[in-house]
Amino acid sequence: MAWFPFWQRWQQWLRSRHYGRTAIDSRYAIAEACVIGFVSALAALVIKNGVNWLGSSRLSLADTYGAIWVLPCFGLVFGGLAGALIEQFSRPAGGGGIPQVKAALARYPIPLDWRVAVVKLLGTVLVLGGGMTLGRRAPTVHIGAALAAQLSRWFPTSPEHRRQMIAAGAAAGLAAGFTTPIAGVLFVVEELMRDVSSLTLETAIVASFVGAVTSLVFQSSDLNLAHSLSNSPTVRFTTGEIPFYLLLGILAGILGVLLNRSILSLQNWQRKQNLSLVIRIGVVGLISGVAIALLPSFFRDNAGLREFVTSGELSWHQVVLTLVAHFILTILAYSTDAPGGLFAPALVMGSALGYLVGEFGSYWQDQVTQTTFALAGMGAFFTSVVRVPVTAIIIVFELTGNFNVVLPLMVACATSYLVAESLFPRSLYDHLLETKGIFLAEEKPDHDFLADIRAGQVMKTEVESLEQSLTLAQVLPIMSNSHHRGFPVVQGGKLVGVFTQTDLANAAQESVHIALKQIMTPNPITVDPEAPLSDVLYLLNRYQLSRLPVVEGDNKLVGIITRTDIIREEVSQLGGQIIHPPHPAYSVYQTRSPLVGEGRILLPIRDSDSALVLFQIAAAIAKKQNYEIDCLQVVKVSKAQSPSVQRVQWQRQRQLMQKLERIARHQRVLFHTEIKLAYSITDTILDTIQTRHSDLLILEWQGEMPIGGQIFGQITDRLIDQAPCSLLMVKQGTNDHAYPRYLSPMAHWLMPVAGGPNIEKMLNLLPALFSLYPEENNPQLLISKVYLPRQSQRYDPFYDLKNLAERWSEQLQRPIIPIPVCSTSIADALSDLAEMRECAAIVLGASREGLLKNVIHGNLPTQIASQTNTTVFIFRGPVDSPNEEAIVPPLAPDFGLDE
Repeated sequence: MAWFPFWQRWQQWLRSRHYGRTAIDSRYAIAEACVIGFVSALAALVIKNGVNWLGSSRLSLADTYGAIWVLPCFGLVFGGLAGALIEQFSRPAGGGGIPQVKAALARYPIPLDWRVAVVKLLGTVLVLGGGMTLGRRAPTVHIGAALAAQLSRWFPTSPEHRRQMIAAGAAAGLAAGFTTPIAGVLFVVEELMRDVSSLTLETAIVASFVGAVTSLVFQSSDLNLAHSLSNSPTVRFTTGEIPFYLLLGILAGILGVLLNRSILSLQNWQRKQNLSLVIRIGVVGLISGVAIALLPSFFRDNAGLREFVTSGELSWHQVVLTLVAHFILTILAYSTDAPGGLFAPALVMGSALGYLVGEFGSYWQDQVTQTTFALAGMGAFFTSVVRVPVTAIIIVFELTGNFNVVLPLMVACATSYLVAESLFPRSLYDHLLETKGIFLAEEKPDHDFLADIRAGQVMKTEVESLEQSLTLAQVLPIMSNSHHRGFPVVQGGKLVGVFTQTDLANAAQESVHIALKQIMTPNPITVDPEAPLSDVLYLLNRYQLSRLPVVEGDNKLVGIITRTDIIREEVSQLGGQIIHPPHPAYSVYQTRSPLVGEGRILLPIRDSDSALVLFQIAAAIAKKQNYEIDCLQVVKVSKAQSPSVQRVQWQRQRQLMQKLERIARHQRVLFHTEIKLAYSITDTILDTIQTRHSDLLILEWQGEMPIGGQIFGQITDRLIDQAPCSLLMVKQGTNDHAYPRYLSPMAHWLMPVAGGPNIEKMLNLLPALFSLYPEENNPQLLISKVYLPRQSQRYDPFYDLKNLAERWSEQLQRPIIPIPVCSTSIADALSDLAEMRECAAIVLGASREGLLKNVIHGNLPTQIASQTNTTVFIFRGPVDSPNEEAIVPPLAPDFGLDE
């Protein structure tokens, strides 16, 4: 249990040491890159040893019991296990992994964390150990990036720094997989990030070096690079061979394009069949096992096949068979989204193609060596598939350790790249991302001007602060009279902490004479005046803050910066025009009735359990007020691609809508329906209110205590704050009666009052709600006011309540019973009264009081809802102007419920 305080102290120390800097200290970045390189190398070694052990067991059993039985079974069983593992625990861990890393570095919200790394590692071992024709290097890149992303969450970083750490992890993964540190760095620069800034290169180089060294330490007794192809015959290159290297580049470009197109076509076909990964990977594993069992025995050593080709141990007939079989099996395996890469298969196919071209050239020139062509073919085919010619050259060079191979590699790779780009532009990874709706711009993205603006240029220098020597009793009036929700706490001009409404809520049980320094939050997150606004905005979003103190030197408070300050600066930079970004939503189902109503009710629904109840309430109001009902269901989708191209199962929502349509026709209610796929539920509801000109929004409320600083919950709080129309929240009761859950025959309705405007407006909806009852079972309305014992000495609460009951009785044409209650707790008094009178519903008017009373006295509506089994209604009238304060529930005993 002592771990948690230690972790909190560690986080506080990091924040105080790190966030006040103008930029991320390179020492932290280098240290983090070392850790990333080490853990990435360990993951690569685990994969290598795991694949070797499982593969050796597979071949040993095949020799004992027969390959035709063992190899297909291994492919089917372990392929199916890998598919189940991915589907059950982490879908982003499927596929090669390079597209996911590339999208994450392009700032798409692609999951990268420890779960992805673990599932990827296990899935790769199962797939490759089961005999599928894929490689392990691309998964190590994915795993390295995922581990780096997870580590960057534990260390305080900016978004740009996190991207650089992810790139470093990818470089370390490739360096450890091939033991090629230079190629790891170049692959990040050439394909993944296309960034040559100093910090990117530094961290990538360090991570690659550490990854390669760690891999060597655990595999050999020295640190000399083990060139796996160094035992090949002497590499020679003459000018007379150039035409054959050009031919090799052309053939590699054509075959690479054919491979890419075949993978995309087969993958698209498989996804249209809606097959699970278990079936897709398992079946292809079975096919691969059968094929390998029928092929010559040398084909079963997938890891050593490249060396067989380059060393000239195979005849040209066997090399042709290797190329064709590897080509087909790689297409089948990669199209299933199995966790495996194309690096190793591309090198094998390239070496086979190069050997064949060299064999052809040997008939024309005696000095042609097939080995040199095999090495050049590796780079050419790799270039055609991945479109990274420089990385391909360096990988083959580092694998051979022979500089003489560079010139033939350059000729073949350049030709292959030109041919492939002419036939099928961009790499396979870009096309795979496009099938998921992710389009990476070829040109350099627009420069983020927020990175050039400093906090000191935008901050407010006049800061309302509190001295730490103040008491809680002295602080309360200051917070009540201020529109701020948090204050820096200073001592002698130096920042020592912050005091927010959360701290105030935590101190609700403390004495009012307690000193501020005992209840404030010490060591707050701060920024330096030279910190870029992009980093400030990241910190505000990551920690859900509304403001950050700006300090310099020895924690001297010089200003404060808020979200509003950043927005104002963005508007200024955009030429003074506020650009409202669209909230993408795509309508997949819609019905419309004639537009003849005098108003509109917007009814967002979630599930069938609550939909019928909310519909009955909305229908009753619509019939009384001559309104129409807009019924909306929002299905939240991933931001990784446009809603219009995402495949989502929404048949269940359509069936619910059609059921409500039938009920609406039976009750003769004007009813419109719509199902939308959208990124944000709240934004879609707000947009619908604007476009449909809604007059009333009816929301379901669970009545549970929300987390954090929320009052009703994240979505509901935003709608209360921003929806311009009237709003009715309904928390369903749990009483089990013959009538629906929100109705109880011959029951009372309780309406607490305090003289506010919202409860008056709610009276207009009561006749509609009462009409849900049979006329003989119409409920009685009780109005109540809770007052403190000391208030009874100043006035007669019953007199005021009786006059109000008489006035409302005339308006509603029904008797109203006034009940004053004396108590020190509003929630307890109303809950007890509702239980004693067997009330079917409690009607509350939302308050226009600020959040201060909410944090002092607690969330009163939630307290009432949790203490009773009755239905609770909360009504808030329309917002008159955009500058009006956010409407929140009432919370002070001195003010009642609707002040």
